[in-house]
Amino acid sequence: MKVSTQELKNSNTKKMNKKVLIIAAMAISIISCQKQAEVKEVKTAYVDTSELMKEYTEAKDLEAKYKAQSEEKGRQLEAEINRFKQDAANFQSQAQANGQEWAQKRGAELQKREQQLGYAQQALSQQLQQASGAEMDTLVTGVKKFIKDYGKKNGYAYIYGTGDVASVLYAEDKFDITKTIIKELNDKYASKDKKEEKVEEVKEETKK
Repeated sequence: MKVSTQELKNSNTKKMNKKVLIIAAMAISIISCQKQAEVKEVKTAYVDTSELMKEYTEAKDLEAKYKAQSEEKGRQLEAEINRFKQDAANFQSQAQANGQEWAQKRGAELQKREQQLGYAQQALSQQLQQASGAEMDTLVTGVKKFIKDYGKKNGYAYIYGTGDVASVLYAEDKFDITKTIIKELNDKYASKDKKEEKVEEVKEETKK
């Protein structure tokens, strides 16, 4: 039986198409395997930011610093408030004895003092909040930079943050590097303190 030229062409075309499909399938399979290998090689981790700020020595020192300032300045203001309360209590008993004119004048003075003490309390609170807020912002910026540098140095593709404002909904415990970051930050902060102490010692020696 004779085979026409057209049938041969069709047969060859079908064979070619099959080869193309096989090659394409193999290529897709190879690319898929490569992608799976790439996914496996991605190094990821997360940091519990709430825990970090609780255990980071510099953050604790900063909190203690402003707590001490608040208590110290608060004691000074409290002493003035107690004096005002005493004067206000005395005013009640002295008003009748000293007459209406004295009572009006003294009452106006006490009212003015009360307003001033209220303003002083508000100003103190704002002053401490602004100062501590500025230092905390600087600290947080430093921590972010440290984590970024740590990620680059240790070959991480991603380091997520989790805490009050969570950016990680789920992660296995093995990806938690919070303690490692805390340790390295505290070591860095401790070495900074030692350097500053040495500088102070050198200054003292130079003065002598």
